[in-house]
Amino acid sequence: MNLSFVCTQCGKKTPVTTHAPRCQCGGLFELDFQAPDWDEKLLDKTQWNLFRYRAFMALDDDHTWRDITMGEGMTPIIRFNDDVMFKMDYTMPTLSFKDRGAATLIAHCKSIGVKHCVQDSSGNAGNSVAAYCAGANIDCEIFVPEGTSPKKITMIESHGAKVHVIEGSRDHCADVCRSQVREKGAYYANHVYNPFFYEGMKTYIYETYEQLGRIPEHIVVPVGNGTLFIGVVKALEHLARSGAIDHFPQIIALQSELCDPLYQAQKQGLIEPAKINAKPTMAEGIAIGQPMRGKEILDMVHRHKIELITAPEELILKCRHDIAKRGIYCEHTTAANYAAYLHYCELHGPTPDTLITMCGAGIKSDH
Repeated sequence: MNLSFVCTQCGKKTPVTTHAPRCQCGGLFELDFQAPDWDEKLLDKTQWNLFRYRAFMALDDDHTWRDITMGEGMTPIIRFNDDVMFKMDYTMPTLSFKDRGAATLIAHCKSIGVKHCVQDSSGNAGNSVAAYCAGANIDCEIFVPEGTSPKKITMIESHGAKVHVIEGSRDHCADVCRSQVREKGAYYANHVYNPFFYEGMKTYIYETYEQLGRIPEHIVVPVGNGTLFIGVVKALEHLARSGAIDHFPQIIALQSELCDPLYQAQKQGLIEPAKINAKPTMAEGIAIGQPMRGKEILDMVHRHKIELITAPEELILKCRHDIAKRGIYCEHTTAANYAAYLHYCELHGPTPDTLITMCGAGIKSDH
C-alpha cells in the first residue's frame, strides 16, 4: 500500500517511512488514506484478531502484521444490566485496550526498519508498546510519571523494556520523553503522535458492528489523549459514509472531574483545550492536562454533537466495587467510565442501549 502522512497544520505530505515524529512545521501527522466502503465480504474471517478488518485499515504491507499479532481484538460484549453492555476490552494480551493500537503501530515500526523506540505513557500504552516491541525484536524505552502503578511498571520491565520514572505530571513526563527524541534521534513510537495507532483503535467499532449487527445508540468513551475516541469517531464516520449505519450514535466522552481540559473547553465554547490546574485522580489513565490532539478532538465533538461529561471522583471506587460484585475486576480509570455514565443519567435521565468499554484490568491497579 502506497501511503503518505499529511500534516494537520500545513497540509504537506511526508512518506510514512520517515522517522520524524511530526511535520517540520510542528504540526501532527494524519494518514492520507480513505478506506473502501464497508462490506462484510472484505473481512478476513480466517483471522481471529483485529487484522480481519485490514481491508479498512492503513497498513504498510500485507505480511508484517502476521509476525506481530498476538491475537488482540475480538473481545466479547456482555450484558451488564437492562440499559448497559460492556465491551470487555481488557481481555487482550497485555490486559488493556491499547493492544489494538500497539499492534498496528509496531507492525508499522517493523515495516520501516525501526530498531529502537521510546514512548511515554501512564502505564497501559507503554506496556502494550513494550510487549509488541518484544515480539518484534525492537529495543524499547518507556517513560512513565511518578505515581504510575508499580504493577504496570513491573509488566513493562518484564517485556525487556527500560523504564524511566519521571517526577511530576503526566504532561511533564511526555515533555521529557520528547526531549530524548529531539536530542538522541530515537523513534517516537507514541500512541498520540503516530496515526498508525488509530488504525488499530478503529477496530473497536468494526468489531462491535460485526458482533451486534448494529451500533448501540450510546457509546461511552474515556478521553485523556483521545486515542480510543479518535479511532471510534473515524470508524463511525466510515460506517456512516458507507451507508452501513443511517445515523451517528450519541457518543458520551468522559474526563476526570480533576483533569478536564476538553470538558471545560466545550463548556466555555473554546476550539482548543482549556487551561486547567490538573489535580491527582484515581483515573490516572485519562489524567492528561494538555492533550496534543485536543483541537482535533474538539472539532469532532462539535461536528457530531458529542456530549462531554466528567466522572465524579467519589464515585470511582464505589463503581469499581459494584462492577466487581458482578464478577468484573477493572482498574480505576475503567470504573470511571461507569461513574461518568451514572452521572450522565443523573443529568439526562435513563440512557438505554449504551455500550461502555472495560478498557483495563484491575489486577494492574494499586489504589
